[in-house]
Amino acid sequence: MSQSDPVGRASRAVRGAAEALRGLGVRHRAAAILAVLLVVAVIVVAAGRDGEDPPVSTVRPLQTLGPGEGALNLVTMPGLVENGGSDERVNWVAPFEERTSCKVNLRSVASAKEMVDLMSNPERRYDGVLAPPEVADQLIDTGHAAPVNADLVDGYKQLESRLRDLYERDDTVYGVPYVWGSNLIMYDRRAVRPVPSGWADLFDPDRARRYGGRLVMRDTPLVLAEAALYLRSTKKSLDITDPYALNREQLDAAAEVVREQRPHVREYWTEPAEAVGAFAGGEAVMGQVSSYQLDVLTRAGRQVAGIVPEEGVTGWVNTWLIGARSEHPNCMYEWLKWTSSPDVQQQVAEWAGVAPANPEACEGDRLKSSFCAAYRVGDDAYIKKVVFARAPSRDCGNGRHECTDYNDWIQAWERARTE
Repeated sequence: MSQSDPVGRASRAVRGAAEALRGLGVRHRAAAILAVLLVVAVIVVAAGRDGEDPPVSTVRPLQTLGPGEGALNLVTMPGLVENGGSDERVNWVAPFEERTSCKVNLRSVASAKEMVDLMSNPERRYDGVLAPPEVADQLIDTGHAAPVNADLVDGYKQLESRLRDLYERDDTVYGVPYVWGSNLIMYDRRAVRPVPSGWADLFDPDRARRYGGRLVMRDTPLVLAEAALYLRSTKKSLDITDPYALNREQLDAAAEVVREQRPHVREYWTEPAEAVGAFAGGEAVMGQVSSYQLDVLTRAGRQVAGIVPEEGVTGWVNTWLIGARSEHPNCMYEWLKWTSSPDVQQQVAEWAGVAPANPEACEGDRLKSSFCAAYRVGDDAYIKKVVFARAPSRDCGNGRHECTDYNDWIQAWERARTE
């Protein structure tokens, strides 16, 4: 692990990303620059709230659409909703406002915890939130997200069916998928031999030692799920089936894998550009990345390649939820229709370097075929293989309540990373 200070690491990441991105188009350069500002949330409150208050409401989904209320208050992470503030040429908010007369007010947050706090505060009445999986599950399970009448969302059925299924509870829809991605292994083709095949190349002590000090990993407790996939193949006595539903013994074993790997990791990245910079600067030769870093470096002519881990590939979905205390539900439904449309999905994907939830963004003259192939858009066989992240909870999903929750994962991750 790198011993340099955070400012130094960020500086190197920016320099490396800039070097790697020379010659790319304006949109891809803008996406990479914006990526430096993105913060991947790693600390949220526990998904399960045993013994606490019941859900705040039993809101019923809207049955018919009425006139817009003239305003829309949204909570989001930076970079995934653009109103021209980052680049005047990138703006899918203003056309929505002109079309619907719903004035959009964006509240950008720096962490998932802040997002959860805002949406669960009874004195706040946000209409919607763009939630990562660990936030979405918690808000749904605690009643802070309202059900969605999918029949009122034009384009909902165009979204990837696998992604839609993730946010249904007993045939009730709670989320409208927006963008997604998967977690891959990237390696420097000049330095890594033989070609890696899976998570064992990053987690097995002997293999990791081969490239000690030149590995990069995401800085999130959800890495424990990838460690669990590795253990599922190498330590069958643990009886791991679902990498996001771990009992105490299984979680401790996954944390031990991370602890043993730690001496060989140069950097745990939170900003996508940090991983880009590490590879571009020659400081990293193998690590855990998303399609974004692989695509950016490949387009820049770097000698990198990516693999889908043989033990299983994990992924994530960012999803729009309707707030349980929404003041402007009609405008919110108009927003859900707007952001599900192929044209808006194309803009989001190209700007942020993510896969659109609507594969029609890859049809016609929208996204380039090379982009869609790199991000596996519309690849049903691949999407079915992805184990999409969710917030770990006490409920193991099999009628038992003996699993560890996300607060347990946070604590296990911090101990494995620091002790």
